[in-house]
Amino acid sequence: MNRIITDICIVGAGPVGLFAVFEAGLLKMRCHVVDALPAVGGQLSEIYPKKPIYDIPGFPEILAGDLIKNLEKQIAPFHPTFTLGERVEHLNKQEDGSFIVSTVDGTEIACKVVVIAGGLGSFEPRKPAIENLEKYEGKGVTYMVRDPEHFRDKRVVLAGGGDSALDWAIYLSGLCKELTLVHRGTTFRGAPESAEKVVTLAEEAQIKLLLKSNVTEVHGEENLEKVTVLIDNATPHEIEADYFIPLFGLVPKLGPLENWGLELEKNAILVNTEDYSTNIPGVYAIGDINTYPGKLKLILCGFHEAALMAQSAYNILNPGKKFVLKYTTVNGIQELQA
Repeated sequence: MNRIITDICIVGAGPVGLFAVFEAGLLKMRCHVVDALPAVGGQLSEIYPKKPIYDIPGFPEILAGDLIKNLEKQIAPFHPTFTLGERVEHLNKQEDGSFIVSTVDGTEIACKVVVIAGGLGSFEPRKPAIENLEKYEGKGVTYMVRDPEHFRDKRVVLAGGGDSALDWAIYLSGLCKELTLVHRGTTFRGAPESAEKVVTLAEEAQIKLLLKSNVTEVHGEENLEKVTVLIDNATPHEIEADYFIPLFGLVPKLGPLENWGLELEKNAILVNTEDYSTNIPGVYAIGDINTYPGKLKLILCGFHEAALMAQSAYNILNPGKKFVLKYTTVNGIQELQA
């Protein structure tokens, strides 16, 4: 069992969760961040890394992926730790008021404050309606690429037409024995330069590109052995495959948080706008996952919520100690590091 001890456990590694690390770091509080996705950034990294954002102060326009890179650089001086690719499962309050947060894979985080910054909740893959698909999960069917080396010299079928499908088709083209990208349309939703690169790889016979096509069946004894692809609603075509990776985006769900005893309203967590605390003392909710009168689901609003949350959390971690606000314009970051 892996146990981590920290001051604050932040559930969610999206932009608001990352900025919460910065605000906590200014107050010399250590943070450990947990996310079910294999990389930081939440929706910004997983769904639309190339999408421009226009309402971040100081940036007339910034790509979602670049915003995450900047946030990572901003929090680096505070040395946060991360558990990625593991979904938070349980919250257990201890007799002394502290918490044990545990993941589905058995990791435990001991902390005094929990900050839920899970965006719209835990993201689960959008699965295609293919009979017996679940039978091969973990046996050739997977919904995200955690370690590209796992697919080296394998026969892989990707499905999808967004940034994730395009990016992985490009990356895996140099690793796989055979790589096929199946897309139901004739144009892609992802970045134009990525789409052009995929078409070029197909023309150079480095990948197979099947447009106006859908994977309709999966086959195999114990493990996946082949898939059936329907091309342009014509004759089904079988492709031998070691792995099938449908990349159709993610579906947000509140998930295990529903069982934590939090006060909910329309699949969101009710908070006190004084400090964005929940009905459980020591547990806060910031970003899109919370709700209150006048709530706006904007990244910049989540940043504001993170700042007020951090000041309140400071009082829990430092009972009786007077908080003195220090401006980074005066003190800089180095003097304020934990």
